[in-house]
Amino acid sequence: MAVAANKDELSKAIKDNYARLKTELEGISPEIAGIQELEGHSKGTLMSIHNLVAYLVGWGELVLKWNQGKDDSMDVDFPETGFGWNQLGKLAQKFYGDYSDETYPSLLCRLDKVVGQVLSLVDQKTDEQLYGFPWYGKWTLGRMIQFNTSSPYANARARLRKWKREKKRI
Repeated sequence: MAVAANKDELSKAIKDNYARLKTELEGISPEIAGIQELEGHSKGTLMSIHNLVAYLVGWGELVLKWNQGKDDSMDVDFPETGFGWNQLGKLAQKFYGDYSDETYPSLLCRLDKVVGQVLSLVDQKTDEQLYGFPWYGKWTLGRMIQFNTSSPYANARARLRKWKREKKRI
C-alpha cells in the first residue's frame, strides 16, 4: 500500500492490512503457532507465529507508549529504553519474551485490542497533528504509526503466506 498522507488514508491502511493479516492468522492452531519455522527478525534466526504476533503487539504498544509520553511532554526513548535503532533484532527477542507466557488465542485478542487502540489514537488526531510537522526526527507521527503498524502487518502477512506455501498449509 502507498504511503498514507492523511488521517483517512492512515486509518484505511491499518484496517486493510490488519484485515488481510487476520485472515492469514485465522485457522492456525496454537500448536502450529508455537513451532519455530518462520524466518526470524534477526538474520539467521527462526521464529514462531506466536513470536510474530508478539512482535506486532510489542510495536503497537510502543506506538501507544511513545504517543502518551509525547502528549505528556516527557522524554521518550526511541525505539525503547535500552535499545537503539541498530538493535531491532534484540528488541524483537524482547517482545517474544514479553509475551511468551501468553496463550496464542489470548495474544491474538491482545493484538486486536492494540490495533483498536492505535485506530482510536489516529481518530483522535487531526491531519495537522499526524502529518503537519516532524514528530520524531524528520518523521511525522502519521509516518511513525504507519512504519510500526500497517507496514509490519503487510510484512507479517507476506511471511505467513510464504510459510504456508512452503509448508503446504494453504
